[in-house]
Amino acid sequence: MMKNNVLDYLDEIVEKKPNKTAFSDGTDALTFREVHQLSMAVGTWLCQRGCFKEPVVVFMDKHPKTITAFYGVVAAGCFYVPVDAEMPRMRIELIIKSLNAKVMICDKNNYESAKEFQFKGEIALYDDICLTKIDEQALKRSRDAAIDTDLVYVVFTSGSTGIPKGVTGCHRSIIDYVEQLSKVLEFGEDTVFGNQAPLYFDACLKEIYPTLKFGATTYLIPKELFSFPIKLVEFLNSRQINTICWVVSALTMVSAFGTFDEIVPKHLRTIAFAGEVFPVRQLERWKKVLPDAMFVNLYGPTEGTGVCCYYKVEREIQTNEAIPIGKPFKNTEIILLTEQNEKAENGENGEICIRGTCLSHGYYNDSERTESAFVQNPLNSAYPEIIYKTGDIGRYNERGELVFVSRKDSQIKHMGHRIELGEIETYANTIETVEMTGCVYDKEHDKILLYYVGCAETKEIMAALKNMIPRYMLPNKIIKLEKLPMTANGKIDRMELKKKIHVE
Repeated sequence: MMKNNVLDYLDEIVEKKPNKTAFSDGTDALTFREVHQLSMAVGTWLCQRGCFKEPVVVFMDKHPKTITAFYGVVAAGCFYVPVDAEMPRMRIELIIKSLNAKVMICDKNNYESAKEFQFKGEIALYDDICLTKIDEQALKRSRDAAIDTDLVYVVFTSGSTGIPKGVTGCHRSIIDYVEQLSKVLEFGEDTVFGNQAPLYFDACLKEIYPTLKFGATTYLIPKELFSFPIKLVEFLNSRQINTICWVVSALTMVSAFGTFDEIVPKHLRTIAFAGEVFPVRQLERWKKVLPDAMFVNLYGPTEGTGVCCYYKVEREIQTNEAIPIGKPFKNTEIILLTEQNEKAENGENGEICIRGTCLSHGYYNDSERTESAFVQNPLNSAYPEIIYKTGDIGRYNERGELVFVSRKDSQIKHMGHRIELGEIETYANTIETVEMTGCVYDKEHDKILLYYVGCAETKEIMAALKNMIPRYMLPNKIIKLEKLPMTANGKIDRMELKKKIHVE
């Protein structure tokens, strides 16, 4: 049966597998029946408040109950906006201001903090509202009035101006994403997910909706374990986790520091990664200990509902090449556009643009930003057709595989040459004693700075790079760090690296 609402998955699976564990953090767990009951109770409470087609802020820690708060918001015909205590206070204030929401749902840990925000609506304690007697008729009225282009969530990503951007996601886009991702990564009822992404990022979509589709199980891995790789792998093994979709930094944290000499993941069969370019040497360490596992590089912006491209690593990747991002999911098209808004030729760099059902409606309460990024397809003048301009540069290699080259804003002009900073990182990451790198440009002094983590000496890195890249691409300065700064969703924080320029 064709699905029009993401909760159609929950309705079906609760009938088939009511007593199976759906979500757990290793301590607390919820079955599909409990997930359904808690979600419908929260949804009923919102219906009683007259909430429909409006934002509901969910300010809760990472916990199985948080997911039922999300589903409860959707059951009421509303859309959830996740915030988290990890976020800076000013960022949360900006999000709250842009939403003008009537309700914020909190857990006990965040209830007092929520009262300190300039929130004019009602602050509801989850533990109270989840006890609401379920009103099937009220929920049915909300479901019947909803359509598949209604919003499910708004997640806020960083904006270049410092003002967060609220990216919208609707039922139709999420359903399309879940169906395509599930085929590519071969999810099934025996899939046991190990979730790494915070619940306030779209990256968690990879687990929280496929879990419903198949009656799988998701473990919300405690954040602190990602600082202790041996304990992290022990957690994977003890819960028999077989599928992970992690940011690259989480994977390299395990492989770069000798973890596999002590312990290896026993049950992993699917390892998907996204967010950054995975250094080939680190990938090879994972493949060596898990030779029979499937490794998949995923690519896509939040504006494309999670990820929209994939590449199964089935051939040997040379250490001096970037792992391709491959090809788009079915029902999605990737267009590479030149600066002249023409289709890039094979082998030519172009901005990665996305077309398809996966596209977000745009940015919440921000028409100016929406209109600048979600534009008419310049290759089609016959009828309205929106594409999303990602700001990423890509090209097709000689094998016809799509390759991420760099961010548009990391393309610089230096010594009269156009340079991709990402290319410098790719080559530096091939050096045996380098674990991870981040490259930035000091525009004021026209200098390229390469930051790295590893036991290599700076002279050693420079000597190696001289044999790999043209002289005009060589970093003017190489700086060793104990660790690279990371954003909350696990990407290298290049804004923080740029701040270090004036300290060096």
